[in-house]
Amino acid sequence: MSVRATEIRDILRSQIQDFDASMRMTNVGNVIEVGDGIATVYGLSDVRANELVEFQTGSMGMAFNLQEDSVGVIILGEYVDIEEGHEVRTTGQIAAVPVGSALVGRVVNALGEPIDGKGPINAESTRPVERIAPGVIERRNVDTPLQTGVIAVDAMIPIGRGQRELIIGDRQTGKTAVAVDSIINQRGHDVICIYVAVGQRRAQVAQLVATLEANGAMDHTIVVAATASDPAPMQFIAPYAGCAMGEEIMENGGHALIVYDDLSKHAWAYRQVSLLMRRPPGREAYPGDVFYLHSRLLERAAQLSDDRGGGSLTALPIIETQANDVSAYIPTNVISITDGQMFLESDLFYAGVRPALNVGISVSRVGGDAQIRAMRQVAGQLRLDLAQFRSLEAFAQFGTEDLDAATRRQLERGSRMTEMLKQPQFQPFPVENQVAALFAASNGFVDDIAVENIQDFRTAFLEYMESSHRNLLGQIVEAGRIDDDLDAALRKAVEEFKSTYSPAA
Repeated sequence: MSVRATEIRDILRSQIQDFDASMRMTNVGNVIEVGDGIATVYGLSDVRANELVEFQTGSMGMAFNLQEDSVGVIILGEYVDIEEGHEVRTTGQIAAVPVGSALVGRVVNALGEPIDGKGPINAESTRPVERIAPGVIERRNVDTPLQTGVIAVDAMIPIGRGQRELIIGDRQTGKTAVAVDSIINQRGHDVICIYVAVGQRRAQVAQLVATLEANGAMDHTIVVAATASDPAPMQFIAPYAGCAMGEEIMENGGHALIVYDDLSKHAWAYRQVSLLMRRPPGREAYPGDVFYLHSRLLERAAQLSDDRGGGSLTALPIIETQANDVSAYIPTNVISITDGQMFLESDLFYAGVRPALNVGISVSRVGGDAQIRAMRQVAGQLRLDLAQFRSLEAFAQFGTEDLDAATRRQLERGSRMTEMLKQPQFQPFPVENQVAALFAASNGFVDDIAVENIQDFRTAFLEYMESSHRNLLGQIVEAGRIDDDLDAALRKAVEEFKSTYSPAA
């Protein structure tokens, strides 16, 4: 086979013309120590904080400690193959995660990679995991309700879009249940939900995803999971990754709700990473900047001004206490950052009051601004009345013979209101149903109903309103308030129902 000289000439000419002589500078270093998800690297002189670096094994890391003669890198993923002397290169990219509508309905890890077996995610853009929170001028007041569907919360500790409301309590007191109910209640609304699981068992996360799917909530939810089996660096970065996904929605004029479950384990992961990096330990061995760890995360939740598109990111951080001690280090830190807290008490939970809301310690610093006027009308004194009832109930345990008639009436009304506020899990109520039920209770229509029949009365009453007086429920939503005509119509509807009501056997 003969080779023609013209062919060789054409090939050489095309190679010369297409030759790219541009140079690419890469910062290269070497691993001098590695272990427990942490690597100490020498030689990365131009690396930036939070910049991604690549190990020769293909694993990625993030520059965490910038020291005078070395760089502390947290390894994002597997680290067992990385050895001393391995080469490390900078990428020039700050740690980022994929964002956008492609992630909705998916379960991802802290790097935004799918872990649900449903194939790759074709995200259109990425966003840095760390970002400065919106400034004061870019925000506006929190004044739009975010309905959780939980009567006790929406009536007494209302949450508004852009608010940060802490859910705090001992383990197994229903903290996650309140957050999941809030996610389920956004079904059919314009709110995208993000659930960030930090340090939980994989089986627990799988069970939660199955619950969301069963209730039709995964269609508007992103689950970010950094489980107990994941390295501490992944648990540390997960809340920031979830927040970046929520910010993408907020800055495009949408509304998002993010749940951090929970920030106690997040603080533990950060403590582990910091101690491995030999940062000086402080109180309870946490590093000195543990307050900044959570403040820079939660401050990113906001209600943006109309000039910025009017989007919102609402945060529901969860903190686990030990023996109901809300004055511990991490709980007090997060309480001081947030706009209120829901304290779920174990004694109430074991007594069958669920959600086990302690109304004396729980508070929303947004208050009535995050409620429709109709709810304020029927629940205005509810929180104070229930707090007084709890204190009276404690005294009444010693005997009710010496109590005056007014105190007895207050105790009876309080016990009925407590029953009215109990709610089954994963069954959120629309706000108009909540208002109707509280209207009947606050106006004395249930005072002659036996305490054990209150929940049956509420269920039957709401079914009656849905079937026979749907127009009245619609007026509550449309008008947003109960005027004299609507008040009279609601009273008549309750009286009509009571005339035919008989408790279920």
